[in-house]
Amino acid sequence: MGMKTKIALGAVVGIAVIGALSANAGDADGDAKSGNRTSASAGEKTGGASEAKPADDKPSEDKAEKKASQAEQFKAFVQKNGTSKDKDAVSHVTKVQGADEQNDILDAADVYTDFTGGIMGEGTGPAKLIASAFADWKDSENGLVTIYDADGELLGNGQF
Repeated sequence: MGMKTKIALGAVVGIAVIGALSANAGDADGDAKSGNRTSASAGEKTGGASEAKPADDKPSEDKAEKKASQAEQFKAFVQKNGTSKDKDAVSHVTKVQGADEQNDILDAADVYTDFTGGIMGEGTGPAKLIASAFADWKDSENGLVTIYDADGELLGNGQF
């Protein structure tokens, strides 16, 4: 074989390998994330209806846990396992985001409260308790939980 033929053959094989890898990676992620997209074609939506039936076969406990918001799950955990100070601090939690998806690389969760006044307000002390209780609830090798007040101002953060 000539040098040009070897180069051309190597390029074709390389492109085929890259195409196969990207097609396989797209299939694995596409099925799992198709419900997370904001829009889908009509064909995808009707096809998704038949795929929803196996989800109905799960036990009712799993459904109840999935239906509860992250904030409700966090509050329930603290009510069961926390101290009285933890319970008082967590009673001010209004919303939790980012606690359900973790990859142990860079996990970030946000906890919103009904405290006011930002970092100089009344919520900075309880924010540390909330961060500590969150670390008891969720575990990550490299997680950061950030606590916000009612206006979205930073109250505190902690590792979990």
